[in-house]
Amino acid sequence: MAHDHDHHDRDPHACGHGGDHHHHGDPDKQASAFRIAIVLNSLFVVAQFGFGLAANSTALMADAGHNLSDVLGLGLALTASILGKRAPTPRYTYGLRSMSILAALANAVLLLLACGAIVWEAALRVLVPPPVAGLTITLVSAAGILVNGFSAWLFVRGSKTDINVRGAYLHMAADAAVSLGVVVAGLSIMATGWYWLDPLVSLAIVGMIVAGTWGLLRESVVLILSAVPAGIDAGAVSEFLRSQPGVADVHDLHIWGMSTTESALTAHLVMPAGYPGDAVLDGIANDLRTRFSIGHSTLQVEQGTVQHACALHVPA
Repeated sequence: MAHDHDHHDRDPHACGHGGDHHHHGDPDKQASAFRIAIVLNSLFVVAQFGFGLAANSTALMADAGHNLSDVLGLGLALTASILGKRAPTPRYTYGLRSMSILAALANAVLLLLACGAIVWEAALRVLVPPPVAGLTITLVSAAGILVNGFSAWLFVRGSKTDINVRGAYLHMAADAAVSLGVVVAGLSIMATGWYWLDPLVSLAIVGMIVAGTWGLLRESVVLILSAVPAGIDAGAVSEFLRSQPGVADVHDLHIWGMSTTESALTAHLVMPAGYPGDAVLDGIANDLRTRFSIGHSTLQVEQGTVQHACALHVPA
């Protein structure tokens, strides 16, 4: 059995747990950007929710919930980055990478529960819309445009080379757009006195949160069930392995996510000529990393002289 090893480590036999190799920026600067954005947006969420209560605006409170979702997302990305650096232990042989999957699931569940509460309150207000402070809504949401716009700017440079930073950038930019929508609602209420616009805007914001959160929930459940991560074509991986010189067959192919950003693979390669040497398997592992973003692969070579069956394939 051969493992993918990271030959850049000082220990030539250290197990290679490299990720998708998208992190080309300065890790310290990226961590600082995450921390600044988390602090700014956390303070703004508290202020926004407080002003929402004072102004009797479900739109502001819904937008605060939307911003909270991205604060949790930023915290998840930062935490996953920190935990991902923890070395494996005899008990936690993959380290603590999968904590990011559990955090994503908890994040999604809490946000959906919060959305349910907002929808209930907004539905009641659509029927009997109470007066709201249009000026407060407008000013607070305008501040949101500035906070979210600045947070997005923090990730502009890193977003060009790091897909995780790119996700943070897109979330912050979307938040700025949502805040702009609430500003429009506030100005409209001031001009027309149509207080029912406030709960309608809050329902629209909740719709955006649910749309994004539902995907997060689905993806986190898929990862917990050790399914093939999104973006990896298991059929293409199998075809690639079968096309390698000397490989007559492939079985026991398993691909799963070690974390929200890293994937692993195990496979049995039937090679009648026998073990081809470390260089060949290292080359296959490197191709799996660069072509399919599978950072940790374990390949077992067999000659096919004995019939092997995967223990997981239980006959019906």
